[in-house]
Amino acid sequence: MSKGRMTPEALERLKREVSLLELARSQNRKLTKQGKDVVTLCPFHHEKTPSCVISPSKNLYHCFGCNAGGSVLDWLQHTERLTYPQTLVRLRELTGSAPSSAAAVPVTPPSPPRQTLTDLDDDGQALLHQVTDFYHRNLLNSPEAVAWLEKRGLNHPELVKHFRLGFAGAHGVAGALPSPHSKEGKSLRQRLTALGVIRESNRQDHFRGCLVVPVTGGSESYDPALRGRVLQLYGRRMLTDSQIKKGSAKHLYLPSPLTGIWNEEALKASPEVILCEALIDAMTFWCAGYRNVIAAFGVNGFTAGHLAALQYHGVKRVMIAFDRDEAGDRGAEAVAEQLAGCGIAAWRVRFPAGMDANAYALKSGNPESAFALALAQAVRMKSGSAVTSENVTGSNETISPLAAFPASQPAHRPAETRIACEVTPAGELLLRSGPRQWRVRGWQKNTLAEVMKVNVQVLDESTGAFHVDQLDMYHAKQRQAYVNMAASELECDAAVIKRECGRVLLALEQQQDERLKVTEQESAAGVTLSAEEEKEALRLLKDPQLAERIVNDLASCGMVGESANLLTGYLAATSRKLDRPLAVLIQSSSAAGKSSLMDAVLSLIPEEERVQYSAMTGQSLYYLGETSLSHKILAIAEEEGVRQAAYALKLLQSDGELKIASTGKDESSGELVTREYRVQGPVMLMLTTTASDVDEELLNRCLVLTVNESREQTEAIHAAQRKSQTLAGLLQSSEKQYLTTLHQNAQRLLRPLKVVNPYAEQLTFLSDKTRTRRDHMKYLTLIQAVALLHQYQREVKRAEHRGQVIEYIEVRPSDIKLANRLAHEVLGRTLDEMPPQTRRLLVLLLDQVKTWAEKQAVKPDELRFTRRDVRSALGQGDTQLKIHLARLVEMEYLLLHRRGLTYEYTLLWDGGDGEEAHLCGLLNVTEPETAVPGNEGGASRPGPEADRSDKNGGWSASGRDAVGGRSGGEKVASGQTTQGPETKPAGLNGNTVIRKKKKTPPPPSASLSQPASS
Repeated sequence: MSKGRMTPEALERLKREVSLLELARSQNRKLTKQGKDVVTLCPFHHEKTPSCVISPSKNLYHCFGCNAGGSVLDWLQHTERLTYPQTLVRLRELTGSAPSSAAAVPVTPPSPPRQTLTDLDDDGQALLHQVTDFYHRNLLNSPEAVAWLEKRGLNHPELVKHFRLGFAGAHGVAGALPSPHSKEGKSLRQRLTALGVIRESNRQDHFRGCLVVPVTGGSESYDPALRGRVLQLYGRRMLTDSQIKKGSAKHLYLPSPLTGIWNEEALKASPEVILCEALIDAMTFWCAGYRNVIAAFGVNGFTAGHLAALQYHGVKRVMIAFDRDEAGDRGAEAVAEQLAGCGIAAWRVRFPAGMDANAYALKSGNPESAFALALAQAVRMKSGSAVTSENVTGSNETISPLAAFPASQPAHRPAETRIACEVTPAGELLLRSGPRQWRVRGWQKNTLAEVMKVNVQVLDESTGAFHVDQLDMYHAKQRQAYVNMAASELECDAAVIKRECGRVLLALEQQQDERLKVTEQESAAGVTLSAEEEKEALRLLKDPQLAERIVNDLASCGMVGESANLLTGYLAATSRKLDRPLAVLIQSSSAAGKSSLMDAVLSLIPEEERVQYSAMTGQSLYYLGETSLSHKILAIAEEEGVRQAAYALKLLQSDGELKIASTGKDESSGELVTREYRVQGPVMLMLTTTASDVDEELLNRCLVLTVNESREQTEAIHAAQRKSQTLAGLLQSSEKQYLTTLHQNAQRLLRPLKVVNPYAEQLTFLSDKTRTRRDHMKYLTLIQAVALLHQYQREVKRAEHRGQVIEYIEVRPSDIKLANRLAHEVLGRTLDEMPPQTRRLLVLLLDQVKTWAEKQAVKPDELRFTRRDVRSALGQGDTQLKIHLARLVEMEYLLLHRRGLTYEYTLLWDGGDGEEAHLCGLLNVTEPETAVPGNEGGASRPGPEADRSDKNGGWSASGRDAVGGRSGGEKVASGQTTQGPETKPAGLNGNTVIRKKKKTPPPPSASLSQPASS
């Protein structure tokens, strides 16, 4: 071996020769046999249960509490606080082979901390940072300071590291400076004296013999000028009261102003903060897990900076944890008065008489639980008065002075008291309670308030013992079983585990409440529009040609044709903001484009206001949540996928809400109980279907939109599909994104205003079927939807009724005109008992039969044809053709003949009632803006023959102008003719009927006006 060096082989041999077990025994450590190993109390951290394992076979040790471990060299170096060279010498001594000369292994005696202070010629901040670093290194190397921290319950590695705690020592920084006779030494002493670190009187360190805590301005400081600066140094003499000279202070500060907030980041993290009288008390709270704590500079040291910081960070409540003595009470009242002036609630934490937070924690034996109880029993303070007896739970019970100590029964936690916990990035909830750490997983999956199923693990870090299980925290029996098993595994008192398990449950509720608040705030806030987005959306809503603009924009988004269906769907979607929204059923054969039509409309509605499903079970609607569908769109991809829920959908549409009584088991008693689930509407329904035999009850509640299935429409769609592959199609995709966002923003701006129709009593509608009672409301709601869409083009009026102010807009004649145009096509088809696809086949079949009859020189009603003939001539699918022909036979439009195995048909319909669906009896509007309610209209009304078509399909001329009322079947208000003695008037106007017209203009129109008062 060369002089001054030791080879790795020699070092390994030296470590093998010294027995770690014998070394620990020579240090008088209590050793307990555990199998092949030995356990003992860890010498590197404070513990009551042995967690350090020594393995004689490997001559190694490992602590499961602090994770310390290593060989006999590491043990000796750390337990006897030796340097590495000294440890080597000590090992050689233990082997009996110590060198005769120390030169073999040079030993360097401990040297004082190396001088690192330099004058950087700034305002002193750099030097103060160097001083705090010096104190911090000194504390880490000072057994005296560590022992004092342990005695006060503050030997927390995170506390020392995070807040850079230091120890000035016997000489402080003055003993580490260059000679006072040197130029550098004089300069540094002058700067430190000016800063107050060195006293001018005796040239000694101001904090000599003190624990030193720096108060620095954090990155989130209320005053940007304070950020990153050392603002104050707090010194606490490490002496008992009897050791301190009379008249000497045990709390020291720099002579500079008392500024800064210790642990200011706590104010940003929580709306509630604990305010202590001194830093020792605040650090005691911090070590117990209450990180939302700050400290004043003594009983009268609550400064304007403290108040400004509380206001800056939005603190709502301050728990004043001053000493429980006369001075502390006076100081707390003074602080409460200042807080009240700023609207911050003050609560007094009342320790036993004569105690401060540190003494209370040390005496309790369990600081976390003791502080939890003390905070739970805090009392509300009122400005300018003594502490009241009103506690957090609202009880007026007087609390005894010793009530703050933990009892066998845990106190009730106030609703506002927060449980100290943290949520990891992975979503795990972590809580610490003494040596135990609780970890909870899966709590975010619970969506019902009555269920809290979670995976809970409790780990004793001092022993490594743990218990993990899955349970419902709201289930008392499961919770008790968990407590018993955990107490057994951890060898801990079951009462302690039960109390901590209760705190875990409260923390879970706290997190769930916060998540619910965030969800509600996000839902209430919705999507925030920029000024430019709002301006564009308003420009759209104020466009005089808004309806035409909507159809054109949908065409720009790729939709071909279907203008009436698209506009009707858009208006129906807008009606979700009304009290009784519309419902839409899009009906067509497979692959005709019904889903594309629905998706096109829904794409213009904000995502947060629509709910889309492919299918729903019979009971699923009842458990969606009470307000999850209110004033939203419920879209179902296929009506067939919702047939099980058809009954619930019909009730939701008609009644505006759903209620169901369901049985469940009471978790406390185990008995069956009845629970009520409720879903509030109103909701706008949008469905698609390929079925021609839709449930009649559902059909009556919906506007039925039928997709155009003509060959011309198919060719137009093919052309659009080919265009989408070109550059123009690529640009159209970009335009589609812009238009989609524009319309969604416009929909977000629409308000759920009431709509008043001043022309309602003049409107007319068909009344020859009972189902028109529902269709009439669809018509009226369609008018309301048109007006609601144009609300930014209407005056918002206000009416006061029974102390409430109701905002509303009024319907204009132009709204009725647009609704009539859509109703003629949509409601006309709806009220036709024949499905649109069957009606279309009938019209095509009429033309084809006439062609065949001309070729065969026979009358059309004498011609017979087969299904094969129709399939070949019209290109219809056989399956659909069977359905439609059978329906036409049932409705007596066709006559069926059987000849052997072949079926033949004869057409009985001559097309006399037209080809296109038309809803007659609606009041037509020609003067949309001049007809004012209350003024009599002077426009003409159709004559008695206005509802009759001539043989060429044109409208016949009216017999005479409708100047006034006339007999003979003409309706007084609308001027539309009656259709026979079986019809009856509807409202002020007469009856209307479904009829067909072939390529005809609308009947002569009448201006819309209200009758004058008689």
